[in-house]
Parts: sequence; C-alpha cells; structure tokens
Amino acid sequence: MPRFLQYTEFGGPEVLELIHVDKPTAGPGEIVVRVRAVGLNPVDFKIFRGPAAATYGATPPTGVANDYSGVVEQIGEGVTRFAVGDAVLGGARNYAMADFLVTTEEASIVHKPTDLSFEQAAALPVVGRTAWATVESLSLTDADTVFVSAAAGGVGGLAVQLAKRKGATVVGTASESNHEYLRSLGVIPVAYGDGLVERLRAAAPQGYTAALDNHGTDSIDVALELGIPIERINTIAVHGPGDRGAAHVGGAQATNDDLLAVAELVASGDLDLPISGIYPLERAAEAYDELERGHVRGKLIVVTD
Repeated sequence: MPRFLQYTEFGGPEVLELIHVDKPTAGPGEIVVRVRAVGLNPVDFKIFRGPAAATYGATPPTGVANDYSGVVEQIGEGVTRFAVGDAVLGGARNYAMADFLVTTEEASIVHKPTDLSFEQAAALPVVGRTAWATVESLSLTDADTVFVSAAAGGVGGLAVQLAKRKGATVVGTASESNHEYLRSLGVIPVAYGDGLVERLRAAAPQGYTAALDNHGTDSIDVALELGIPIERINTIAVHGPGDRGAAHVGGAQATNDDLLAVAELVASGDLDLPISGIYPLERAAEAYDELERGHVRGKLIVVTD
C-alpha cells in the first residue's frame, strides 16, 4: 500500500510516523502524482515542531514537507495542461512526503525539464522561487555590490548565482568549510563571527549597495552598519520588529514561470544546486535530524524508490 509520512502531535523528528494509506484518485480538475523525490526545507521542522504550524495551516494529524518531483499517474476531468506520464515538480504544503499526492494544475506544479534529475527537481520549488524573487526584488545591475548572508544554503546558494548573472559583485557569509565552494561560484566568501563588519568592508572596499538576508536580525544590523539603505535590504529570515523595516519579498511573490526558469537554468548547468544527501523515505526522520543540525550545503532529498 502507498506510504504517507505524518505526525499526530507536535515535536521533533521522533514524532514522524510512516503509515500506509489508500491510493488516491483524481477528481474533477485534480492530478495524482506518483512522487519520486521530496526536498527538505527548514520550515518543515518549524511546522511539525509547532512554531510555524498555524501560519501554514498544519493541525495534527497531518503530513510533512512541500517540495516534490514525480510523474503524473492520473488526471481528472477538465485537466488540460498535464497528461499521464508527464514528469513534474511542484509544491504540496504539508503532504509532499508520500508515495502519491493530489494537486491541481492551478497549484504550484510545472513540467520538469528533461535534463533535470528528479532529485534536483525536488530540491527546487521553495528555494528556486525564493531565490528568484529575492534577487529580482533588488533590481541588481553591474553597479551593485550585494551582501548575502547564509550564502551557501539552499536559498543563498542559488541567490548568489542569480545575483552574479545580473552582473553584481557578490560577497557572501558562510562557514569556512563552504568558502571554496563560494569562490567557485565567483562569490567573495567571508566568515561569520566577531569582526564581521570589518571583514566585509575589507572584502569590498568600494562599499555595498544591497543585501539579501537569509539568516536573521544580526545580518540586517550588519547590512545597516555597512551603510546599505533599508529599502535595499530584503529578508526572508525575520518578521516583526527584528526586520528593522526591511522588505519581505520571497517565494510567495514568484510565479510558476519563475520556478520553471530556475529549473531550466539548473538543468542546463547554468546554475549549480548541490545535493548534500539522499535518504530513503523510511529514514526521513534522520534527514530532518541532519537538516536541523545546520550547515547543510545545498539541499537534502528523500526518495520514495
């Protein structure tokens, strides 16, 4: 029988339980997808631990994860843009971690580029949309020098590359183990810790014009200390007083066409999207343990086969 990862009470990865369910069928306007891979995001454990549950409409018992890739198994009456056998990627908040899921063609679902693996495709929906939208929010040009925090993470790693494609000079903070990787992307890496502002100034003596915060209030404060105008600081990590008045453009502002554009850039090799680890569905809780420990370069993936 098909499997579905759920939890019946809030808590850590230990509350996640793999159960067997009936195979879904497609009603009018619906699409059943046979899931091949699922991408993990930090917001997933913030939901099943409880703090973000209300924001994302999660009430136990419920499922886990958003990002998936797979193959269309069945379509309902009225579906016109997808056919049985189509390879797809998309988002299904709180129920992607399963063998099968039900979605609609109006939802976050696009055709998977042929040269994109299912693992890469599953890594993209949240981070691809978010990186695209955040970079577009700053209208970067070759006159810009942009500070990017958490530059080697899932969103940051794509954002620095998209910013480089705009012609901007990019300086990114990351743990030292990721510095060589950032250099390979054309990014100037800077280590976290005491003296960060001085190191950032030394990395770009010409000064900074914009910032993408993927980390938190400390990074926004650093950006302001560097003289970056608040209207050219975008954060996806802070909401409320800690945002200092920064903008909040993120994945919700990106379209399916934007997601497809990022997917095609990854498929062509023009964007690098590292996969840090691949786990079977039976070990999804272990994958979330690793994600919560932090300092993951790129993405962690769970596969159903």
